[in-house]
Amino acid sequence: MSTYSIPQPTAGDIVDLITGDHRLLEDLMRAMRDEGADRAAARVAFADLLVAHSEAEEEHVYPRLKSKKVIDGEEEEHGEEEHAATNEALLTLLRIERTDSQEFEDALEAVAEVLNHHIGEEELSILNPAREEASEELRHELGSAWLTQRNELLESAPGALDHVAAIVERAYADDLLPNDEQPEG
Repeated sequence: MSTYSIPQPTAGDIVDLITGDHRLLEDLMRAMRDEGADRAAARVAFADLLVAHSEAEEEHVYPRLKSKKVIDGEEEEHGEEEHAATNEALLTLLRIERTDSQEFEDALEAVAEVLNHHIGEEELSILNPAREEASEELRHELGSAWLTQRNELLESAPGALDHVAAIVERAYADDLLPNDEQPEG
């Protein structure tokens, strides 16, 4: 059982819920950097939250905001590409056995770089417009739909190595990641 618990609310404004998860992901990255923390448990919680969060966003949030013309197709696709890049970096981190190694720390910094960039862009180009242009009713509908899927996914260990590997493989097949950089094996 992880020493890191992930809150599972059932309702709220999608903008507040997503930014709350962003802060939790940042907290979990700090825990993975802390030599005195249970880095392995932090990595499990981080991976589970990251995957559940992203998959629920792609399923419920991005398409609905696009259909309501809060964001355009380019912003939706860019968000999906950044999720794919983050998952690819996560896969590398998950494959490292020793959390007390330089290899782990280097892989963690690679995840942090991609994820921090994505969080900044998403909050600026998707969440800020959603807060201003989407009705409160829509934001709460999205919050409920997103949380339902996110919380269901969290129950199934979505950050497990084999699941993340399948997500990354699918991202290559869907051209969300450049195929010339696809890792072997």
